[in-house]
Amino acid sequence: MCPGQQRSVCPWESVRETARRWQHSTAASTAALLAAATILALVPTSCRRPDLESAGTPAKVDAVEEPARAAVPPDSPPHAEPSPEQATASSPRTDDPGPPHLSETELAEAETGPILLHDVTAEAGITFRHTDGSSGRLFVVETVASGVATFDYDLDGLIDIYFVNGGALPGTAFDEPPRNRLYRNLGDWRFVDVTDEAGVGDTRHGLGATVGDYNNDGYPDLYVSNLGENVLYRNNGDGSFTDVSVRSGTAVADPVRTGAGVCFLDIENDGDLDLFVANYLKFSPDQPMVHMYRGRRIYVGPERYPPYPNTLLRNNGDETFTDVSEESGIAAHPGWGMGIVCGDFDRDGAVDVFVGNDGGPGNFVFMNDGQGVFQEMGVATGAAYSGQGLAHGSMGADCADYDHDGWMDLFVTSYQRQLGTLFRNQEGSSFEDVTQRTGAGLGSFNQVTWGCGLVDLDNDGLRDIFYASGHLLDNVDEFDDSTSYLATPVVLQQQPGGRFVNVSATSGSGLRKRSVGRGTAFEDLDNDGDLDVVILNSRRTSTLLRNDSLVANHWLEIRLIGTAANRDAVGAWVTVTAGGQQQMAEVRSGRGYQGHFGTILHFGLGSSDKVDTIEVRWPGGGTARREEVAADTKITILERSDPQ
Repeated sequence: MCPGQQRSVCPWESVRETARRWQHSTAASTAALLAAATILALVPTSCRRPDLESAGTPAKVDAVEEPARAAVPPDSPPHAEPSPEQATASSPRTDDPGPPHLSETELAEAETGPILLHDVTAEAGITFRHTDGSSGRLFVVETVASGVATFDYDLDGLIDIYFVNGGALPGTAFDEPPRNRLYRNLGDWRFVDVTDEAGVGDTRHGLGATVGDYNNDGYPDLYVSNLGENVLYRNNGDGSFTDVSVRSGTAVADPVRTGAGVCFLDIENDGDLDLFVANYLKFSPDQPMVHMYRGRRIYVGPERYPPYPNTLLRNNGDETFTDVSEESGIAAHPGWGMGIVCGDFDRDGAVDVFVGNDGGPGNFVFMNDGQGVFQEMGVATGAAYSGQGLAHGSMGADCADYDHDGWMDLFVTSYQRQLGTLFRNQEGSSFEDVTQRTGAGLGSFNQVTWGCGLVDLDNDGLRDIFYASGHLLDNVDEFDDSTSYLATPVVLQQQPGGRFVNVSATSGSGLRKRSVGRGTAFEDLDNDGDLDVVILNSRRTSTLLRNDSLVANHWLEIRLIGTAANRDAVGAWVTVTAGGQQQMAEVRSGRGYQGHFGTILHFGLGSSDKVDTIEVRWPGGGTARREEVAADTKITILERSDPQ
């Protein structure tokens, strides 16, 4: 017994109360939150008040950054599938809080920032409502659905939206099977559901999607990652798609395989897009597992299931693919893959792959030798673990040169009591965790964070951070008062000097709506030169945020078309110089949380009203150059045999 319990006050009482106040303060710094978690972890077990302990996740020595799903005690045994009565008693929450109810003061405060985002979902005609296929049986695959993809499928100059949906898992009943949905952008913030005409309404349990012109016919194709069999939709060029999964060899059909993020990439710069398929775990509904925690049923974590190795499919150039996972070195490293992103991290001209893993063995960094053979170097590069040496429950990932040093950096979202992490690329040799130094983890510690983007939301030439939040334990509010199931998105504005400031509270009423975010996408949906936001929310309607920022900064958008390189120019580097500032961007397919966005490159130019130079490095080594380009415009650069 703690000696203090023989008196009216335990000597740890004041220490504990101070730490709890830090945890619940919205103004607390990252350092204060980390300190609070550390202090609470060190309180002797015998000194913990039952009422406080029941309100929080189990304390551990390393509670500063707990392993994924740390709310589940590691010694808790899995339980048998619940009876129908138990399942009904714990059926999933599908309440949609709707628009936030703000006072006049709160509304005025929300409209004072340099970045303003407003919810226009209803007026735009977006009625998609996500399901994770849940019925109360708490299958682990419910918690990780789903991503969203944005692309101009009909080449009319307007970006369209493809929402991935969960499927009807055992125990669920729907009048009509849930399907993925494609919304065509009509302009003027009007969208129409064209799923039936396009033929892309897959009914499997969907996890993610990506976009790329795999057959170089000029039309973007769509690949969907599922539980079981994946789907490759070939764009027919007439507004419709054809399922070519089986004939192309891209189905990766295995009923126990749970998909994750996917990317098109050209692993050997031969002009044909290959396909990297991240996988999560081996799952069967015939072997359900549920945890009992403080008398409540909760989802188990991925560590209860075997990880599934990732898959690499090489494009044969004849609209078929060959599985080269073994010979490429990819299959030798199984992990619980989630969000992935590709980029030339060491600038050797060969595309590399980052795979965020949900807990151990840490994140993967597959470095490409230029011939499509990869070496896993997550630990060697420093991106496998956080700066504290811990394996995070990584969720989403994005890649960009946030500090304008010419090297691609990484931002990775994660689980509760872990910070969203910014890895700075140290000239291709390694990655350094600069999260606390830069403030890039602000707002993330007490939430589960998902879709993300290193994107310039105010066109000042500095990339900001946006991420969606929302827990995966739908009853977490019942036993942990330091977090919540519903959460608001977060905007971190980058300041000169490379620090980030949390401006969410003043970035428009659209950020005040609490939901359960998963996939995100960032595109100029109305062609006005700033990036708008799409959020797929679990078990709820999605959110469409219009960027109404009032700053008078300039911008440039660039579409690249390859000829010798792949048609989408995936893997091309673009350097834009304006007003003495140099920015770099890379064309990629697949990013964020198991989704896709940004085929058209977007550059904020700040006060510069013209671009001095644009330099392109095409995949394979070709170059192009443009000079004296007007700002506030979209341009297309076509690869030519003679460099310009």
